[in-house]
Amino acid sequence: MNPPPTPNFPTAVNLDEIRNQIDTLDRDLLDILSRRADLVHEVGVVKKRDGLQIYAPEREEALLRRLIEMNQGRLPEKSIRAIYREVMSAALALEDDLTIAYLGPEGTWTHQAAIKKFGHSVNYSAQPNFSDVFDQVARRAASYGVVPIENSTEGAVSHTLDLFVDSPLHICAQILLRIENGLMASIPREQIKTLYSHPQVFGQCRAWILRNFPEADLVEVSSTTKAAQIARDQAAHGAAALGGPLAAEMYGLTLLEESIQDRATNTTRFLVIGEKPCPPTGKDRTSILFAIHDRPGSLVKALQAFDQFHINLSKIESRPSKRKDWEYIFYVDLAGHCDDPKVAEALEELGKHCSLVKLLGSYPDAGE
Repeated sequence: MNPPPTPNFPTAVNLDEIRNQIDTLDRDLLDILSRRADLVHEVGVVKKRDGLQIYAPEREEALLRRLIEMNQGRLPEKSIRAIYREVMSAALALEDDLTIAYLGPEGTWTHQAAIKKFGHSVNYSAQPNFSDVFDQVARRAASYGVVPIENSTEGAVSHTLDLFVDSPLHICAQILLRIENGLMASIPREQIKTLYSHPQVFGQCRAWILRNFPEADLVEVSSTTKAAQIARDQAAHGAAALGGPLAAEMYGLTLLEESIQDRATNTTRFLVIGEKPCPPTGKDRTSILFAIHDRPGSLVKALQAFDQFHINLSKIESRPSKRKDWEYIFYVDLAGHCDDPKVAEALEELGKHCSLVKLLGSYPDAGE
Protein backbone atom coordinates (compact mmCIF):
# COMPACT_ATOMS: atom_id res chain seq x y z
CA MET A 1 0.00 0.00 0.00
CA ASN A 2 1.59 3.26 -1.14
CA PRO A 3 1.50 6.34 1.13
CA PRO A 4 -0.56 9.33 -0.03
CA PRO A 5 1.42 11.85 -2.10
CA THR A 6 2.77 14.85 -0.26
CA PRO A 7 0.44 17.80 -0.94
CA ASN A 8 1.94 20.45 -3.21
CA PHE A 9 0.98 23.54 -1.26
CA PRO A 10 1.32 27.03 -2.70
CA THR A 11 3.44 29.44 -0.74
CA ALA A 12 1.45 30.52 2.31
CA VAL A 13 0.79 34.24 2.72
CA ASN A 14 -0.79 34.32 6.20
CA LEU A 15 -0.91 32.38 9.47
CA ASP A 16 -4.32 30.76 8.79
CA GLU A 17 -3.11 29.33 5.49
CA ILE A 18 0.02 27.90 7.13
CA ARG A 19 -2.06 26.28 9.87
CA ASN A 20 -4.45 24.80 7.30
CA GLN A 21 -1.47 23.21 5.54
CA ILE A 22 -0.25 21.79 8.87
CA ASP A 23 -3.71 20.38 9.59
CA THR A 24 -3.72 18.62 6.21
CA LEU A 25 -0.29 17.11 6.88
CA ASP A 26 -1.40 15.98 10.36
CA ARG A 27 -4.35 14.10 8.84
CA ASP A 28 -1.99 12.40 6.39
CA LEU A 29 0.45 11.55 9.19
CA LEU A 30 -2.31 10.01 11.29
CA ASP A 31 -3.46 7.91 8.34
CA ILE A 32 0.09 6.68 7.71
CA LEU A 33 0.62 5.89 11.41
CA SER A 34 -2.64 3.92 11.49
CA ARG A 35 -1.54 1.83 8.52
CA ARG A 36 1.87 1.35 10.11
CA ALA A 37 0.10 0.13 13.27
CA ASP A 38 -1.80 -2.47 11.21
CA LEU A 39 1.49 -3.81 9.83
CA VAL A 40 3.07 -3.81 13.30
CA HIS A 41 0.17 -5.91 14.58
CA GLU A 42 0.83 -8.43 11.80
CA VAL A 43 4.53 -8.50 12.78
CA GLY A 44 3.52 -9.33 16.35
CA VAL A 45 1.31 -12.20 15.15
CA VAL A 46 4.19 -13.67 13.10
CA LYS A 47 6.70 -13.27 15.94
CA LYS A 48 4.43 -15.06 18.41
CA ARG A 49 3.72 -17.82 15.90
CA ASP A 50 7.43 -18.39 15.25
CA GLY A 51 8.57 -17.92 18.87
CA LEU A 52 10.61 -14.80 18.07
CA GLN A 53 11.60 -12.07 20.50
CA ILE A 54 9.18 -9.14 20.46
CA TYR A 55 11.77 -6.47 21.27
CA ALA A 56 14.53 -6.48 18.64
CA PRO A 57 17.22 -3.93 19.60
CA GLU A 58 19.25 -4.72 16.48
CA ARG A 59 16.26 -3.87 14.25
CA GLU A 60 15.50 -0.76 16.31
CA GLU A 61 19.04 0.61 16.03
CA ALA A 62 19.25 -0.18 12.29
CA LEU A 63 15.95 1.67 11.73
CA LEU A 64 17.12 4.74 13.65
CA ARG A 65 20.44 4.86 11.80
CA ARG A 66 18.69 4.57 8.44
CA LEU A 67 16.19 7.31 9.26
CA ILE A 68 18.95 9.67 10.40
CA GLU A 69 20.90 9.02 7.19
CA MET A 70 17.75 9.64 5.10
CA ASN A 71 16.80 12.84 6.92
CA GLN A 72 17.31 15.93 4.78
CA GLY A 73 14.95 18.23 6.62
CA ARG A 74 15.15 20.64 9.52
CA LEU A 75 14.74 18.08 12.30
CA PRO A 76 18.03 17.27 14.09
CA GLU A 77 19.09 13.70 14.97
CA LYS A 78 17.96 14.14 18.58
CA SER A 79 14.42 14.98 17.46
CA ILE A 80 14.26 12.10 14.97
CA ARG A 81 15.25 9.68 17.73
CA ALA A 82 12.73 11.14 20.19
CA ILE A 83 9.83 11.00 17.72
CA TYR A 84 10.55 7.47 16.57
CA ARG A 85 11.16 6.30 20.12
CA GLU A 86 7.48 6.91 20.82
CA VAL A 87 6.43 5.44 17.46
CA MET A 88 8.38 2.28 18.27
CA SER A 89 7.06 2.27 21.84
CA ALA A 90 3.50 2.23 20.50
CA ALA A 91 4.55 -0.55 18.13
CA LEU A 92 5.90 -2.67 20.99
CA ALA A 93 2.66 -2.20 22.90
CA LEU A 94 0.71 -3.37 19.83
CA GLU A 95 2.93 -6.44 19.35
CA ASP A 96 2.73 -7.57 22.96
CA ASP A 97 1.88 -6.40 26.48
CA LEU A 98 5.47 -5.59 27.48
CA THR A 99 6.45 -4.87 31.10
CA ILE A 100 9.78 -3.26 31.92
CA ALA A 101 11.21 -3.74 35.43
CA TYR A 102 13.51 -1.01 36.71
CA LEU A 103 15.21 0.10 39.90
CA GLY A 104 12.53 2.28 41.50
CA PRO A 105 10.75 4.10 42.81
CA GLU A 106 9.04 6.06 40.04
CA GLY A 107 10.96 9.13 38.94
CA THR A 108 14.51 7.78 39.44
CA TRP A 109 17.20 8.17 36.80
CA THR A 110 16.77 4.46 36.01
CA HIS A 111 13.07 5.07 35.37
CA GLN A 112 13.96 7.92 33.02
CA ALA A 113 16.52 5.73 31.23
CA ALA A 114 13.87 3.03 30.74
CA ILE A 115 11.46 5.57 29.25
CA LYS A 116 14.21 6.85 26.96
CA LYS A 117 14.67 3.33 25.57
CA PHE A 118 11.10 1.99 25.59
CA GLY A 119 8.92 5.13 25.45
CA HIS A 120 5.65 5.80 27.25
CA SER A 121 3.39 3.14 25.70
CA VAL A 122 4.70 0.06 27.54
CA ASN A 123 4.11 -0.96 31.17
CA TYR A 124 6.68 -0.18 33.88
CA SER A 125 7.26 -2.01 37.15
CA ALA A 126 9.34 -0.31 39.87
CA GLN A 127 11.48 -2.69 41.96
CA PRO A 128 13.01 -1.96 45.39
CA ASN A 129 16.50 -3.29 44.61
CA PHE A 130 18.80 -4.59 41.86
CA SER A 131 18.23 -8.29 42.56
CA ASP A 132 14.46 -7.90 42.23
CA VAL A 133 14.88 -6.42 38.75
CA PHE A 134 16.89 -9.50 37.70
CA ASP A 135 14.42 -11.80 39.44
CA GLN A 136 11.36 -10.29 37.76
CA VAL A 137 12.85 -10.86 34.31
CA ALA A 138 14.17 -14.35 35.14
CA ARG A 139 10.69 -15.39 36.38
CA ARG A 140 9.07 -13.75 33.32
CA ALA A 141 7.05 -11.40 35.49
CA ALA A 142 8.70 -8.67 33.41
CA SER A 143 9.73 -8.75 29.75
CA TYR A 144 12.97 -6.82 30.26
CA GLY A 145 14.85 -5.08 33.05
CA VAL A 146 16.82 -1.82 33.18
CA VAL A 147 19.72 -1.40 35.63
CA PRO A 148 22.60 1.10 35.94
CA ILE A 149 26.07 -0.30 35.25
CA GLU A 150 28.47 2.68 35.45
CA ASN A 151 28.72 6.44 35.78
CA SER A 152 31.32 8.56 34.02
CA THR A 153 32.19 10.30 37.33
CA GLU A 154 31.74 7.64 40.01
CA GLY A 155 32.60 4.51 38.01
CA ALA A 156 31.02 1.05 38.15
CA VAL A 157 27.81 0.12 39.97
CA SER A 158 29.10 -2.90 41.89
CA HIS A 159 25.67 -4.34 42.78
CA THR A 160 24.83 -4.83 39.11
CA LEU A 161 28.20 -6.41 38.31
CA ASP A 162 27.87 -8.92 41.15
CA LEU A 163 24.41 -10.08 40.04
CA PHE A 164 25.65 -11.13 36.59
CA VAL A 165 27.82 -13.91 38.05
CA ASP A 166 24.90 -16.26 38.68
CA SER A 167 22.23 -14.75 36.45
CA PRO A 168 21.08 -16.60 33.30
CA LEU A 169 19.99 -13.31 31.70
CA HIS A 170 21.62 -11.60 28.71
CA ILE A 171 22.49 -7.96 28.12
CA CYS A 172 20.55 -7.01 24.99
CA ALA A 173 20.91 -3.20 24.82
CA GLN A 174 22.50 -0.21 26.52
CA ILE A 175 21.25 3.29 27.31
CA LEU A 176 23.39 6.39 27.82
CA LEU A 177 21.69 9.09 29.87
CA ARG A 178 23.10 12.53 30.65
CA ILE A 179 22.67 13.09 34.40
CA GLU A 180 21.96 16.67 35.46
CA ASN A 181 21.38 16.94 39.18
CA GLY A 182 19.83 19.91 40.92
CA LEU A 183 19.21 21.30 44.40
CA MET A 184 15.50 21.01 45.27
CA ALA A 185 13.56 22.15 48.31
CA SER A 186 10.37 23.87 49.46
CA ILE A 187 12.28 26.25 51.73
CA PRO A 188 14.69 29.13 50.99
CA ARG A 189 18.31 28.20 50.34
CA GLU A 190 19.55 29.85 53.54
CA GLN A 191 17.31 27.60 55.69
CA ILE A 192 18.81 24.35 54.40
CA LYS A 193 20.58 22.28 57.08
CA THR A 194 20.47 18.73 55.71
CA LEU A 195 20.93 17.37 52.19
CA TYR A 196 19.39 14.02 51.20
CA SER A 197 20.32 12.01 48.12
CA HIS A 198 21.58 8.74 46.68
CA PRO A 199 25.30 8.02 47.37
CA GLN A 200 26.13 8.19 43.62
CA VAL A 201 24.66 11.70 43.41
CA PHE A 202 26.67 12.91 46.41
CA GLY A 203 29.76 11.59 44.65
CA GLN A 204 28.86 13.35 41.41
CA CYS A 205 28.32 16.68 43.21
CA ARG A 206 31.10 16.48 45.81
CA ALA A 207 32.93 19.71 44.87
CA TRP A 208 29.69 21.70 44.57
CA ILE A 209 28.57 20.57 48.03
CA LEU A 210 31.89 21.62 49.58
CA ARG A 211 31.64 25.07 47.98
CA ASN A 212 27.98 25.70 48.75
CA PHE A 213 27.03 23.65 51.83
CA PRO A 214 30.22 22.77 53.72
CA GLU A 215 28.38 22.65 57.05
CA ALA A 216 25.30 20.72 55.93
CA ASP A 217 24.63 17.16 57.09
CA LEU A 218 24.62 14.66 54.20
CA VAL A 219 22.17 11.78 54.53
CA GLU A 220 22.29 8.90 52.04
CA VAL A 221 18.97 7.34 50.95
CA SER A 222 17.97 4.63 48.47
CA SER A 223 17.01 6.93 45.59
CA THR A 224 16.74 10.56 44.50
CA THR A 225 12.95 10.15 44.52
CA LYS A 226 13.06 9.10 48.18
CA ALA A 227 15.29 12.12 48.87
CA ALA A 228 12.72 14.43 47.27
CA GLN A 229 9.94 12.93 49.39
CA ILE A 230 11.94 13.52 52.59
CA ALA A 231 12.76 17.07 51.50
CA ARG A 232 9.04 17.74 51.18
CA ASP A 233 8.05 16.02 54.44
CA GLN A 234 10.94 17.37 56.54
CA ALA A 235 11.06 20.90 55.15
CA ALA A 236 10.40 22.39 58.59
CA HIS A 237 13.64 20.78 59.79
CA GLY A 238 15.77 22.27 56.99
CA ALA A 239 15.67 19.32 54.57
CA ALA A 240 16.60 19.61 50.90
CA ALA A 241 17.43 17.04 48.22
CA LEU A 242 19.80 16.57 45.31
CA GLY A 243 18.40 14.87 42.22
CA GLY A 244 16.68 15.27 38.88
CA PRO A 245 13.88 17.60 37.79
CA LEU A 246 11.32 14.76 37.54
CA ALA A 247 11.68 14.00 41.26
CA ALA A 248 11.26 17.69 42.07
CA GLU A 249 8.11 17.86 39.94
CA MET A 250 6.65 14.71 41.52
CA TYR A 251 6.92 16.14 45.05
CA GLY A 252 6.18 19.78 44.34
CA LEU A 253 9.68 21.05 45.13
CA THR A 254 11.40 24.10 43.68
CA LEU A 255 14.65 23.63 41.78
CA LEU A 256 16.83 26.19 43.55
CA GLU A 257 19.83 25.44 41.33
CA GLU A 258 20.23 23.24 38.26
CA SER A 259 23.19 21.29 36.81
CA ILE A 260 25.17 21.13 40.05
CA GLN A 261 27.17 18.02 39.06
CA ASP A 262 30.94 18.56 39.08
CA ARG A 263 31.38 17.39 35.48
CA ALA A 264 29.21 18.86 32.73
CA THR A 265 29.41 15.57 30.80
CA ASN A 266 28.20 13.48 33.74
CA THR A 267 26.61 10.41 32.09
CA THR A 268 25.29 7.10 33.41
CA ARG A 269 25.24 3.95 31.33
CA PHE A 270 22.32 1.57 31.83
CA LEU A 271 21.81 -1.98 30.57
CA VAL A 272 18.69 -3.68 29.27
CA ILE A 273 18.58 -7.31 30.41
CA GLY A 274 16.44 -10.06 28.92
CA GLU A 275 16.19 -13.78 28.25
CA LYS A 276 17.47 -13.94 24.68
CA PRO A 277 20.71 -12.75 23.04
CA CYS A 278 20.83 -10.00 20.41
CA PRO A 279 21.95 -10.68 16.79
CA PRO A 280 24.81 -8.62 15.24
CA THR A 281 24.19 -5.11 13.91
CA GLY A 282 27.65 -4.34 12.51
CA LYS A 283 28.46 -1.95 15.36
CA ASP A 284 28.30 -3.92 18.59
CA ARG A 285 29.76 -4.23 22.07
CA THR A 286 30.27 -7.48 23.98
CA SER A 287 30.39 -7.85 27.76
CA ILE A 288 32.00 -10.84 29.47
CA LEU A 289 33.30 -11.88 32.87
CA PHE A 290 36.17 -14.21 33.62
CA ALA A 291 38.18 -15.61 36.51
CA ILE A 292 41.83 -16.64 36.21
CA HIS A 293 43.90 -19.45 37.69
CA ASP A 294 45.88 -18.54 40.80
CA ARG A 295 49.34 -18.69 39.26
CA PRO A 296 51.93 -16.16 37.99
CA GLY A 297 51.20 -14.55 34.64
CA SER A 298 47.57 -15.72 34.40
CA LEU A 299 46.09 -12.24 33.97
CA VAL A 300 48.70 -11.23 31.38
CA LYS A 301 48.06 -14.38 29.36
CA ALA A 302 44.30 -13.83 29.56
CA LEU A 303 44.55 -10.27 28.25
CA GLN A 304 46.99 -11.27 25.51
CA ALA A 305 44.15 -13.26 23.93
CA PHE A 306 42.51 -9.96 22.95
CA ASP A 307 45.76 -8.45 21.69
CA GLN A 308 46.44 -11.56 19.61
CA PHE A 309 43.20 -11.07 17.65
CA HIS A 310 43.30 -7.24 17.67
CA ILE A 311 40.22 -6.85 19.85
CA ASN A 312 39.82 -3.45 21.51
CA LEU A 313 38.86 -3.44 25.20
CA SER A 314 36.83 -0.43 26.37
CA LYS A 315 36.40 -1.43 30.02
CA ILE A 316 37.93 -3.77 32.59
CA GLU A 317 36.74 -3.97 36.19
CA SER A 318 37.53 -6.38 39.01
CA ARG A 319 35.24 -7.52 41.82
CA PRO A 320 35.72 -10.02 44.69
CA SER A 321 34.28 -13.40 43.68
CA LYS A 322 32.58 -13.79 47.11
CA ARG A 323 33.34 -17.50 46.89
CA LYS A 324 36.93 -17.50 48.10
CA ASP A 325 38.98 -14.83 49.89
CA TRP A 326 41.19 -12.76 47.57
CA GLU A 327 39.74 -14.36 44.45
CA TYR A 328 38.55 -11.86 41.85
CA ILE A 329 36.29 -11.81 38.82
CA PHE A 330 37.11 -9.51 35.91
CA TYR A 331 34.41 -7.76 33.89
CA VAL A 332 35.36 -6.70 30.37
CA ASP A 333 33.65 -4.76 27.59
CA LEU A 334 35.08 -5.24 24.11
CA ALA A 335 34.37 -4.03 20.58
CA GLY A 336 32.48 -6.44 18.33
CA HIS A 337 29.87 -9.18 18.55
CA CYS A 338 30.44 -12.66 19.96
CA ASP A 339 29.48 -14.09 16.56
CA ASP A 340 32.26 -12.13 14.81
CA PRO A 341 35.01 -14.62 13.89
CA LYS A 342 37.84 -12.68 15.57
CA VAL A 343 35.85 -12.14 18.77
CA ALA A 344 34.88 -15.82 18.88
CA GLU A 345 38.53 -16.87 18.44
CA ALA A 346 39.66 -14.43 21.14
CA LEU A 347 37.09 -15.81 23.59
CA GLU A 348 38.17 -19.36 22.79
CA GLU A 349 41.80 -18.44 23.47
CA LEU A 350 40.79 -16.64 26.67
CA GLY A 351 39.17 -19.82 27.94
CA LYS A 352 42.51 -21.63 27.85
CA HIS A 353 43.89 -19.33 30.56
CA CYS A 354 40.82 -18.96 32.81
CA SER A 355 38.91 -21.01 35.34
CA LEU A 356 35.68 -19.29 34.25
CA VAL A 357 34.53 -17.37 31.16
CA LYS A 358 30.93 -16.19 30.89
CA LEU A 359 29.39 -14.27 28.00
CA LEU A 360 27.02 -11.64 29.38
CA GLY A 361 25.80 -10.43 26.01
CA SER A 362 26.52 -8.74 22.70
CA TYR A 363 24.36 -5.71 21.87
CA PRO A 364 24.27 -2.54 19.73
CA ASP A 365 26.97 -0.07 20.71
CA ALA A 366 24.50 2.80 20.55
CA GLY A 367 25.61 6.24 21.64
CA GLU A 368 22.17 7.77 22.13
